[in-house]
Amino acid sequence: MQSCESSGDSANDPLSRGLRRRGQPRVVVIGAGLAGLAAAKALLEQGFTDVTVLEASTCIGGRVQSVKIGHATFELGATWIHGSHGNPIYHLAEANGLLEETTDGERSVGRISLYSKNGVACYLTNRGHRIPKDVVEEFSDLYNEVYNLTQEFFRHGKPVNAESQNSVGVFTREEVRNRIRDDPDDPEATKCLKLAMIQQYLKVESCESSSHSMDDVSLSAFGEWTEIPGAHHIIPSGFIRVVELLAEGIPAHVIQLGKPVRCVHWDQASARPRGPEIEPWGEGDHNLDAGEGGQGGEEPRGDGRDEDEQWPVLVECEDCEVIPADHVIVTVSLGVLKRQYTSFFRPGLPTEKVAAIHRLGIGTTDKIFLEFEEPFWGPECNSIQFVWEDEAESGTLTYPPELWYRKICGFDVLYPPERYGHVLSGWICGEEALVMEKCDDEAVAEICTEMLRQFTGNPNIPKPRRILRSAWGSNPYFRGSYSYTQVGSSGADVEKLAKPLPYTESSKLAQGSSSKQQPGHLLSSKCSEQSLDPNRGSIKPMQVLFSGEATHRKYYSTTHGALLSGQREAARLIEMYQDLFQQGT
Repeated sequence: MQSCESSGDSANDPLSRGLRRRGQPRVVVIGAGLAGLAAAKALLEQGFTDVTVLEASTCIGGRVQSVKIGHATFELGATWIHGSHGNPIYHLAEANGLLEETTDGERSVGRISLYSKNGVACYLTNRGHRIPKDVVEEFSDLYNEVYNLTQEFFRHGKPVNAESQNSVGVFTREEVRNRIRDDPDDPEATKCLKLAMIQQYLKVESCESSSHSMDDVSLSAFGEWTEIPGAHHIIPSGFIRVVELLAEGIPAHVIQLGKPVRCVHWDQASARPRGPEIEPWGEGDHNLDAGEGGQGGEEPRGDGRDEDEQWPVLVECEDCEVIPADHVIVTVSLGVLKRQYTSFFRPGLPTEKVAAIHRLGIGTTDKIFLEFEEPFWGPECNSIQFVWEDEAESGTLTYPPELWYRKICGFDVLYPPERYGHVLSGWICGEEALVMEKCDDEAVAEICTEMLRQFTGNPNIPKPRRILRSAWGSNPYFRGSYSYTQVGSSGADVEKLAKPLPYTESSKLAQGSSSKQQPGHLLSSKCSEQSLDPNRGSIKPMQVLFSGEATHRKYYSTTHGALLSGQREAARLIEMYQDLFQQGT
């Protein structure tokens, strides 16, 4: 990658120039998902006029992807509005008449299927037998008791013993196994079925957490995630309707589609002088001096910026356009940050932020929709759950690539059939989901059909007439579905990820004095040190802000967490410039 350095002296007092009487601060938002749109909308509503949203893909929505086939809409990404009491996504959808309730309690029915309040989950074994309903209910009650215990380590400050390895999966598997084995009333055959069901439930849990395995999820931090009370809802017309509602108040010219960003060059003013003037890219001769907007021509004056004033941030796009800005709100996924943080930021990120990126987890949860000519399942069945009897004593949820299909935890039945047709929605997560993404549709449809034949004991089930599936893990603009607190991480890492750059003195003191850099990574602790150098003067605060679901401490992994995080970062800038107005600058 070419370097991106510009010449020019830093302004004497960039902070006091932050609000220009004749103009507006320029804010660039990277990403047009829920976080990015929420941030842009909030800024525009508060009077910011120089806002640009850069979206790498050709459509808005991010990890909301609604696909319309015939008269039905299928969700490859976000599907449910989780909880209604105070949920901003719920209130937005409810105000516009978009909702349909899928659960009648404060938790999903059996924590398995959220598509319908009616019917029961059918647990089938690989030998083609259905597990009796009473055995399923007994196991479900036991599992939920232990699940509730996993919440207590954070909520009540309970110590985590070494045997649990601070892992939700390890703790849950061993606790449930011990209770099953110690039950004097169950015959051995029933105990074996229940032991096998542990793995199936953990697969479902992994899909919900978007982790490769619940063995990777932190037990001590698990209870920090907060569930909003109330029923779960879907949007029959598509979750994309929420995205469209957010975008309605944003002028079309603000959002630039097909505009991936290569690098965010921040802290430009404090880094001057720093070598020769940057060479322009491409035939457009994109001059990076103040006054050039990266469009290949001179930007009209009137923004109140002096001729010699340096923009604090330069956003370098993949098409070689460079967009100067006062502030950049980065909403890219944690998966993208993990892959690209060394090249995506210049100077490199502070050590504590890099450590948070490494410690937090993000995995892949994919859906596989299968449409059949006619249903082979009964009207009382709302899901088909796969229980492998030979996994009763298994201590892992990792499979060799050729057995990737074993990670499919089951299929939900989409209701009502009048809307969707006869469609099953399968779930798979982790490394096995990435293997599935590399297979072609024909191979996946064939394997899923064989599994359904095996578990139902019906060899005559036909192949589906149509298959539709997601591929979040291999998508270069996401690299995963959503985040979780990995073993070794905590909510404090989420806060560190969300902290704007450059750091203030208080935040630098909080991170400690260690500046040890990890081998193989381009890290820089100088960025925060420069902001505190009295000989250089104050530099522009909040040059780079971070939002997205992975930056919300209580609501990570959710659409409402993403939306609220975007509003949070916008509020930082709104407050900053409101204060400057009040000071009469």
